Amino acid sequence: MSENIEVDERKHRRWDELKFAHRSEQEFARLLDFYDIKWLYEPVSFDICWDHKGNPTSKFTPDFYLPEYNLFIEITTMNQKLVTKKNRKIKRLSELYPEVKCKIYYRRDYEHLLFKYNISLDDSGHEILP
Repeated sequence: MSENIEVDERKHRRWDELKFAHRSEQEFARLLDFYDIKWLYEPVSFDICWDHKGNPTSKFTPDFYLPEYNLFIEITTMNQKLVTKKNRKIKRLSELYPEVKCKIYYRRDYEHLLFKYNISLDDSGHEILP
């Protein structure tokens, strides 16, 4: 993989034009849009494990790519058991693709962003309007 990922600007959409896997990803995209930061949602998967024949057996797909920063972002607000598995994948990504920059945001980071930008969510993850 090259240091820079070719980005088709037509793929850039607003936060309200996509279906996200998790509410936290949607809110993060909304913040990026608010600050006019271009992003792509799950634009690429990286092979991180192969079988004895060389076929990929495991992939890692970061949640976001910020083309202006050449940076991948992974948002994880899951339980600790799943976070540990995701941390292993990100470590493997950095071993195999040292030119790829990937930042992980944990639950506490995500909650800090919500607090900082005064976004309140109910227990089901829906925004509570003031």
